[in-house]
Amino acid sequence: MQQIIVDITISSDEWLKLYQGIARDVHTTSRDGRSVRFPARILSRFYLRDGVRGSFRIVFDDAGKFARIERLG
Repeated sequence: MQQIIVDITISSDEWLKLYQGIARDVHTTSRDGRSVRFPARILSRFYLRDGVRGSFRIVFDDAGKFARIERLG
């Protein structure tokens, strides 16, 4: 299994755009410098009033498909 670690800060205003479908993907850089794009929906359970903030481990299966996400720390 492959994994990446990303640090994410999405304000509630930005999240609203994702929720409304204006934007669908989150594009960021992983801690090891790789450019990463993934569906915003995988962050839904981490949304709070002020948006989504934190460090996350995203795990992919051997075929490169999303397997799970977990908040670090």
